[in-house]
Amino acid sequence: MDNNIHETIKDIKSKFRLFMNGMVSQSMREKGMEYKLNFGIEYPRIKEIAAGYEPDHELAQALWKENIRECKILAGLLQPADTFYPEIADIWIEDMDYPELAEYTVMNLFQRLPYASEVVFRWMADEREMFQLCGFLLMARLLMKEEKLNERAEAEFLDQACTAVEGDCGPVQKAASVALRKYAHQSRENKRTVSKQLGIWAKSEKPAVRALAEEIKADLEF
Repeated sequence: MDNNIHETIKDIKSKFRLFMNGMVSQSMREKGMEYKLNFGIEYPRIKEIAAGYEPDHELAQALWKENIRECKILAGLLQPADTFYPEIADIWIEDMDYPELAEYTVMNLFQRLPYASEVVFRWMADEREMFQLCGFLLMARLLMKEEKLNERAEAEFLDQACTAVEGDCGPVQKAASVALRKYAHQSRENKRTVSKQLGIWAKSEKPAVRALAEEIKADLEF
């Protein structure tokens, strides 16, 4: 590791220690989030720390390699989008263990990628849960930005999202349902398409699917 990068990371860790929250860290461990080190720092504070550093590819990559919760979140904030190639994105997703990290990385980095609208379909269709999670989280973000899907992309998204909602992975089900809500808000026609599906899910044998259908329905009626 470059000596300057090493010193910068030491400086970042010293700031983490100042804001360490043992109660939050303990709570996360009790929920099964077993990072090598978890300072329990809340996201707004991590974002504040990130503002003190210039975006830098080498720094972000080095931070990601640290098995420390705050370092990984910070990496997504400091990674420039133009040097973050698709193969690196795949490596990062393979290295994600918890939904929280997927949510922050999609919000801070993945939605800014110039190829986001291309990889999103590959990720949603991937059999690995963390790729699916990132895919649906990213699709929700793209739809919030008013990205329009052509007929083929729309059919593929709806197929993948419906399959995910009917699956058994809670975080992926939830992310897919959020993406469907964002899609439905784009037009009356989209809303009608999603509403038809809700009628089917309302009769599902799975309580989680019925609950998600109710959540989507309540959102669309707001």
